[in-house]
Amino acid sequence: MRWMEIKVGSRRAFMTGLISSASLPIKTWADVGTPKFLSAGKLSNGKYALFGINIDGKVVFEIPVTHRGHAATAHPSLPHAVAFARRPGCFAIVINCSNSSIIKKLTPPKENHFYGHGCYIKNGTILVTTENEIETGKGLLGLWDSQLNYRRIGQIASGGIGPHEVKALPNEMGIVVANGGIRTHPKYGRKKLNLEMMRSNISFFDLNYSLKSKLELPKEMQLNSIRHLDVSSQGKVAFGTQWQGDQSEIVPLVGYIDQMQKLTLIELSILNQSELKNYIGSVAINGGGSLISVTSPRGGISHIYNNNTLVQKFWKTDICGVASVNNGFAFTSGSGLFFNISNNKKNTHTKSKLQWDNHLVSL
Repeated sequence: MRWMEIKVGSRRAFMTGLISSASLPIKTWADVGTPKFLSAGKLSNGKYALFGINIDGKVVFEIPVTHRGHAATAHPSLPHAVAFARRPGCFAIVINCSNSSIIKKLTPPKENHFYGHGCYIKNGTILVTTENEIETGKGLLGLWDSQLNYRRIGQIASGGIGPHEVKALPNEMGIVVANGGIRTHPKYGRKKLNLEMMRSNISFFDLNYSLKSKLELPKEMQLNSIRHLDVSSQGKVAFGTQWQGDQSEIVPLVGYIDQMQKLTLIELSILNQSELKNYIGSVAINGGGSLISVTSPRGGISHIYNNNTLVQKFWKTDICGVASVNNGFAFTSGSGLFFNISNNKKNTHTKSKLQWDNHLVSL
């Protein structure tokens, strides 16, 4: 990995900035209404924004962005959010949510593009972004130093092709990334270029950016693209896939990896499996790790599992966003719906003129 050298002058400037700002009050997420979630969305006038949402589904802040977003990530302590463009996007916007100002617009190296997701590690000092090296198809993780105005400090191989969602592991144990296995090229839009040989995986890295392990699905599941994942507070990883084979086939789409690195696919009845339309749009796991929820916007349905058992399902048009909250989950849809569920009961149900985008992100 190639690192950018930090020169003495820039160190002095950085330290001077720290000293001069030491007396200023430090803003936190409480200063912007204590949002529970972030989501990209489209307004009724056709413009786009990043929204902070509270547990009742009310918007606590709205920050305009120039293009449609995909996902976002939140700094663990400062009220800073990064809004990512949809793939193959070439920008991500770092926003100070306390004053709606843009801290920096991130642009990957000209030979790369973003894949729509990222996460903070090392107590928020490093931002990790999922990327594609366009001409080779090599999956990459970009590294950006938030303490140096989000300077790009390097990149590492993601462990596969088509890295999509990346998450921090609990207790500063490292990062986990879903490599979807599908090669794309901006020249061909969203066309999939390597289905005959694709193979997705979930790769684990430590905080020194060393690949620790790589888990793949069984060979007969080769055409199952692992796209999205979530991590419990104990380190259990839940994931959802999108089947790239014959759409008349009914295959498992949801699984998890326990703390011992054992991968399990959740087996469902043909009826329950077919409802998901071979497509998982988003996945969330509760803090304890026993409950997993997935959404299928194509099926207009969400499932909740307790370990390997389907315990609840419900139909909502274009449902996609899901995030863990308290002892349950919150959901959003492209039709403007927000609701949360705990103890098998709907606690909040709101409808707005907003079109929520793909992902709901917990703070």
